[in-house]
Amino acid sequence: MITDVPGIRVGHWTELEGITGCTVVLCPPGTIGAAEVRGGAPGTRGTESLKAGSLVSEIHAIVLAGGSAFGLAACTGVERWLEERGVGFEIGPVKVPIVAGAILFDLGIGDPAVRPGADAGYAACEAATDGEIAEGSVGAGTGATVAKFPDPTHGWKGGVGTASERDDDAVVGALVAVNAVGDVVAEDGSSIAANRAGPETERRAWAMTNTTLVVVATNAKPDKARAGRLAIAAHDGLARAIRPAHTLWDGDTAFVLATGEAEADQLWLEQAAAATTAEAVRRGVLRATSAGGVPSVGEET
Repeated sequence: MITDVPGIRVGHWTELEGITGCTVVLCPPGTIGAAEVRGGAPGTRGTESLKAGSLVSEIHAIVLAGGSAFGLAACTGVERWLEERGVGFEIGPVKVPIVAGAILFDLGIGDPAVRPGADAGYAACEAATDGEIAEGSVGAGTGATVAKFPDPTHGWKGGVGTASERDDDAVVGALVAVNAVGDVVAEDGSSIAANRAGPETERRAWAMTNTTLVVVATNAKPDKARAGRLAIAAHDGLARAIRPAHTLWDGDTAFVLATGEAEADQLWLEQAAAATTAEAVRRGVLRATSAGGVPSVGEET
């Protein structure tokens, strides 16, 4: 799991009646952050500050949330939780928590008036653990769906998945909230979740109702530019497991957290970022449970 990376903690807030939620990834002091946005319909906060050459190198939390753009409000609760604990980037008389986030669209599956807000982000922080993480239809994956082309009414439930790899002292872990318009495939290319509509079905793709979100964490110590390369590699992982990925209707976004404790080869780090992302995508879909009338692959098999 992504929590195999020392110092990384993950918490979920799940709202089953509204079928939405959020997930927070907390990291230790001195963690370097990076981000890469590849989808055509993103909803993000703080990604510009994670680019190489920006003033602030460290980051304190990543927020993944449902609720479309409304869900970015969960970041405010995470900021409040961090500030109460004296965590932040020192600017004059205050410490400002550096919190980045991204959202996915899940308003079509449950109650569209229910979205993760500041209290949800705060609660996810309170629930954060460095141990085993719940996967499937929890947190940001509660209302996630996949395989929605050509007919979104014949898709499958998505969810949260996580995976990790180790090489000596170096660890890379990924956490993914899978909410893709594309199908999900196994490593050999065989189908895990494909749209259930027949060939005669009229094309009815949902515009801007998708998005897969990734957090890759490692205890290695790349600089900010090389951490950015890991975010690019994470998108390679999405393309391995989701077909198609990075479409006009997806806001696919990948974050990287590097805590800087272990030496590791950059090529291995990039390979591991792609591999763990792909595995986390598959786990999120296979561990999802049906909700809002959308069936689960794991419950069908």
